[in-house]
This record gives sequence, structure tokens and C-alpha cells, in this order.
Amino acid sequence: MDEAIRELGRIYHSAVDDLNTDFETYATTGKGPVGPKPTYPYLLLRIGQRHAGETKFSGFVSIRGPGWYGTTITSPDIFEGYLLDQLSRIEVVNEVEYYVGPSDTPIPLVFAIDPSAFELSAERSAAIGQHFPLPDLTHINDDLADGVVERASDEPYPLALFPALRTDYSLQRLRHYTGTAPGCFQQFVIFTNYQRYVDEFVEHAREVVGEGSEFTGFCAPGQGVITNGADYAEDPNYKLPQMPAYHLMAEDGMGITLINIGVGPSNAKTITDHVAVLRSHCWLMLGHCGGLRSSQILGDFVLAHAYLRDDQVLDDVLPSDIPLPTIAEVQIALTDAIGDVMELSGQEMKRHVRTGTVVTTDDRNWEMRYAALRPRLNQSRAIAIDMESATIAANGYRFRVPYGTLLCVSDRPLHGEIKLPGTAAVFYRSRVAQHLNIGLEAMRIMKNGAETGTLHSRKLRSLDDPVFR
Repeated sequence: MDEAIRELGRIYHSAVDDLNTDFETYATTGKGPVGPKPTYPYLLLRIGQRHAGETKFSGFVSIRGPGWYGTTITSPDIFEGYLLDQLSRIEVVNEVEYYVGPSDTPIPLVFAIDPSAFELSAERSAAIGQHFPLPDLTHINDDLADGVVERASDEPYPLALFPALRTDYSLQRLRHYTGTAPGCFQQFVIFTNYQRYVDEFVEHAREVVGEGSEFTGFCAPGQGVITNGADYAEDPNYKLPQMPAYHLMAEDGMGITLINIGVGPSNAKTITDHVAVLRSHCWLMLGHCGGLRSSQILGDFVLAHAYLRDDQVLDDVLPSDIPLPTIAEVQIALTDAIGDVMELSGQEMKRHVRTGTVVTTDDRNWEMRYAALRPRLNQSRAIAIDMESATIAANGYRFRVPYGTLLCVSDRPLHGEIKLPGTAAVFYRSRVAQHLNIGLEAMRIMKNGAETGTLHSRKLRSLDDPVFR
């Protein structure tokens, strides 16, 4: 196994080096490369019979039986820990033989190097596609994840949910949208829709990063990676990207990433489409919502047990009548975290935390259509409304990533309490830090679950999933 992963890295880095050399020659002389195009490495497994007395890892690997399984691989440095984990779990259960070599999928130039770093004439810039492979969008899709791919009888079964082209596409998009390198992303991801959560997260990171801490570094847009909280200094001239990400880094990527996705289901879909390739252990939505019940007060928490998907952005690939199951391990972790942080239990917890259905809409001014929406809200028994939670849950379901939602009631427009600057400021001061601390504690609990193999749920697996989680 170790030798196979080293060979994947050797083939990949050799191919990238060849691309760099060929493009530098092209930039300076105009001469295109001669010979075969550099390609992604291919990992092929021959999975044999189960070992006697084998141990099953529920939710971590899914082997349909003996046979050939394969996938193209990119950026082995980023995915080394993931590959080691998945392959070691397979070896515990089954006999395995490894075959590693070049694939027949060329590496697109822009996925390996940045052409803008070279000085090119307009003529040479326009002719890049004549000499170097460019991304082929016909092969960059989620057909495998969505279960619409028919495997040819002579092809290996898919080993991973995302082949190299799809993965590389998302790695580049993550750099663009978040302003941080894919290698900084951690396995536990918090999504939020307000900058104030970012401010609290940064302050927390500055306090906990340092010598002797479980957190080895902190990465933020325009900052790079710091290993001491005192070294954090924001550049007032730095322009934040669309969805900035902040990473509290730990050994083996077992830290926490927080992404400010802004407002709306389109942003929520965009970022989760790309974070999905990193195979997170958990996605958690922490944000604000409108409370729909008269018994709720500003600052109460909502733990989503179901989602009413009125966001529409994923309906073409995941019809809205497909149920999104609650992930018990995430719900328990959030409930325990609320009790620990707020020091609540029993009836006292029920006074401040409501569980039920969250509506996610694509209309920020939904209140103006309340008369038309009222029957639907009544039939769904909804207790809160927002613009991101169901979208994140739906993509978590599509991409087999455990997900959960804990929202805070910031307004109650149906009851005359709309969000105004004065009341909002009081709410933010009293609840944002507490809300974030609950999310951080829940992630700590789920980290233990991931390490012991109890976090990932089989309910996210389809009938014919790839082997890797």
C-alpha cells in the first residue's frame, strides 16, 4: 500500500514537472511539446476474498465483492492521508493487489500550472489549446455521484466518487472562491452566513494556536499559515474572495475549517460542490434563521431534524421528493454540545432549543408572499426558515458527507419582529460566540467518532457506491 501511494506521487509529480518544462519552452520559443501528453496516475486494485473473521467498517468502505476497482488520482500529497485510511480499511477486510501506472487521461495544463505566471504574446496565448490539453467539460461531472453512469462490462468498478478531472476542477475552484490552498482544508467544515462568526473564529484560533496545542497552524485568506496566534495580522488592503475560508489546522487534517458562504442557496451549492472532493468527515451549518412559531424568542436555537427544500437549485440532480435522512451521530453531537456549552438539560433545554423542520427558500423576501406560503408552512410543520441549510444538507446527501444544521433565531417576521439594526446588534453580542462554541464542541465530539469509526453512516450509501467513502 505505501509503495503504491509513493508511486502515485512519483507519476503525478513527474507529469507536472514535464508540463512545466514543456510550457516554459513554449512560452520562450513558441515550440510545442513533442511526444505523449503527461497523464494522471491510475490506481487499480484487485480485491479478493474476505479474510476469515473480518471486521466491517460501517460507512467507511463499500466493497460489492471480489473484482477489479480503479480510478485516476490527482494531487496525492493532499489526499495521502485519505488514501492511506481507505486502503488500510480495505486490507483489513479483503485480500488486495495493487497496480499503479499512467492513465489515458491527460492532465489539463491549467490544473497543473498557472499559465498567467509566464509572459506570453497574444498569439501564443491564443494557441495554447493547440499544444496542451485543456479541461474537457464532457468528463467533469457528477454522474458517478448521482448514480447515472453505466459501467462497461470490461471496465473496473469505480474506486472513488470523484475521478482526477472532477477533483482537479474543484481544487482550482476552491482556491478561487475561498482564497486559500486546498491543502489547508480540514476534515470538519463549518459553513456560516455572517461575518461575525468569522470574527469569533479568528479570535478563537489566535487563542488556541501555538506551542503545545493540538492545533498546529491557522490559515486565512491573505495570511498564509501561521503557527502562533500572535503572528496574525490582517492586511487592510487585501480584498477578500467571494467565500473566504479559515482553517484551524491539526495533525492529519483533523482540524476545523470555517467558510463564510454569504447568503443564498446558490452560494451554498457552489461551495459544497467543490468541498465535496476533499471527502470531509462532517459539514455543519451555523447561521441565522427566521423563527416561525410564536413560542420562539430571539436567540433561541433550532436543530434541524428535517428540511423542506424550496431552494430549487439542486432539483434537477436530486428531486425534492427524495428524503434527506437525519444523521443520528451529528444530531447527538449537537445536542450534547448544546448541553455542555449552555449548561442545559431536560425542560430547560427545550425552552431554548427547538427541533423540527427547517424551510430553505431562494426568496429573501418570502415574507411578502406569506399568504400564499402559509398552507405549505402549516403542512410541513416548519419551525424556521433560512436560505442555505437544506442546500448544504442535500449536497451532503448527494456526496455522502454527514451533515447537520444548528440555527439561531434572529427575527420573527410573522410575529412583527423583523431584523432591525438595534435589536440585531444586541442579538449578535449575546449569541454569536455561544453559537460558534457549540459548533466547535460538536466537531470535537464528532472527531472522536471519526477516529473510532462510528461517525459515517451507511444510510448515505447508494446501492452501488464506489469503494471509498
